[in-house]
Amino acid sequence: MRVTVEQIGREQEEEVVVRCHDPGAVWVGQVAEAASGQRTVCGWREDGMHRLRLAEILYFEVVDDRSFCYTQGAVYEAKEKLYEFERLCAGSSLFRCSKSMILNADRIDYVRPSLSGRFEAVLSNGEKVIVSRKYVADLKRMLGVHEA
Repeated sequence: MRVTVEQIGREQEEEVVVRCHDPGAVWVGQVAEAASGQRTVCGWREDGMHRLRLAEILYFEVVDDRSFCYTQGAVYEAKEKLYEFERLCAGSSLFRCSKSMILNADRIDYVRPSLSGRFEAVLSNGEKVIVSRKYVADLKRMLGVHEA
């Protein structure tokens, strides 16, 4: 399969064109879903239920058997378990970074080594998150870092 990316001016509308043999193939739906940014999760706050696009989520975290979604400016409670978030995030820029957290690699400003083989990721909102030693290889893969 060939992938072609063409840069256009800001005055033009962005579009994704898929040419395929089987329009009903699973991957076609996944491409359309990813391109439209429509994969969402429901989060609750005092003012009600909100639909959150995966792209706007900084990370998911489970604390005391309660699940939370963190965005740039708010925290939402969610009903899903961490393994359900992990399944939902498959094929996206979100990855497991510790026993209790899934992190959005697209929201990392920079990373630096921490203690005992762990890494510290500084997010776009300035928050610092620890990436466990077990998941450092996944972090490097998500960031496109290749070791010699």
